[in-house]
Amino acid sequence: MMSPPSTNSSQNLIPGFLMGGFECSTHRLGSGRRLDLIASTKHDKFVREDYQRLREIGVQVVRDGLRWHKIEPEPGQYDFSSVLPMLQAAEETGLKVIWDVCHYGWPDDVAIFKPAFVERMGKFTQAFVRMHLEVTGRAPWIAPVNEISFFAWAGGQIAMFNPGSRGRGDDLKAQLVRATIASIEGAWEVSRETRIVHTDPLIRVLGDPQSKRAQNRADAYHQAQYQSFDMISGRWKPELGGKPEYLDIIGLNYYPANQWMVHKSAPGKKNPPQLRLGHPAYKPLRELLAENWQRYQRPLFLAETGTEGDFRPKWFRYVCDEVAAAIEAGVPVEGLCWYPIVNHPGWTNHRHCHNGLWDYADKSGEREAAESLLEEWGEQKERFDRLLAGI
Repeated sequence: MMSPPSTNSSQNLIPGFLMGGFECSTHRLGSGRRLDLIASTKHDKFVREDYQRLREIGVQVVRDGLRWHKIEPEPGQYDFSSVLPMLQAAEETGLKVIWDVCHYGWPDDVAIFKPAFVERMGKFTQAFVRMHLEVTGRAPWIAPVNEISFFAWAGGQIAMFNPGSRGRGDDLKAQLVRATIASIEGAWEVSRETRIVHTDPLIRVLGDPQSKRAQNRADAYHQAQYQSFDMISGRWKPELGGKPEYLDIIGLNYYPANQWMVHKSAPGKKNPPQLRLGHPAYKPLRELLAENWQRYQRPLFLAETGTEGDFRPKWFRYVCDEVAAAIEAGVPVEGLCWYPIVNHPGWTNHRHCHNGLWDYADKSGEREAAESLLEEWGEQKERFDRLLAGI
């Protein structure tokens, strides 16, 4: 097996550095209702306008997604009509897209725990890469499975969404790794120039210092964040087929709630106390980024970060401060993605989530900007332009 395309961090793997991501979840909730956030936000209808807005603020790379259930309505039959307008809009506006292949959803006719799921995902990826090459003349960047760790916990451990299982988080995580490997092999069979991005939450979990049991549980939670990357690279459970070359680019997702405490009184509590920014035990993001870099020595970027409401500019400034500090300390962070870049309705209650840079679209595709966040964006873009230029 050959190595993936070589990467020189000094060459800015992600041009423009600041990125935007579109919420593209397609999973089924416990109720059975399937989400389609690309449609809910009218991003499918106004994709060119959305991409053009990003270009106007200096963005050159975006995260977006394939809706597998729409593309493969029957086994082996691919209809890319939902993707082609997005691909054409990206070509017209000069954007590079990182395509999520499986963003929590898949076709209804295949069971995720069956071997057929792995095979189908490999062939689906292969078909997409071939189509992308035919349309653009270039191999794509793909993210085979979005957030394997969260997916396994939400869908396999606590039945938050599909497949609606409980106590099977480890089984689902292993199956998603198999599917990821099949996706990579399918892509590389068409073109070795396809770049592979793996995304997972970047977390920190502490245990109550008064309880050894809580500390042990916290350490297990903390270490679990590395399992999917370790399996993909063959460090752990090599029987799944992982190899070092599969770990191409690492995308880390980090939000205000990604550090928390496990207490002795309720070690298994569903919503443990969060360590918020400013808490004495809160660990700087720069140190978490350095830990990941030291462990894997692979190109990495912040694939998701964001928050809601008036806290958005402050959080963005904090994250940018930390990423800049990490870069200056020698951690080659390649980019930073605000996610989602447009507001969306909540998964379960349809509430208006004010977490984007832009709001819902009107009839003509215009979206009102969150002005304070947009102003902060401009300042941070200038900062990273200078930093990466060595000024």
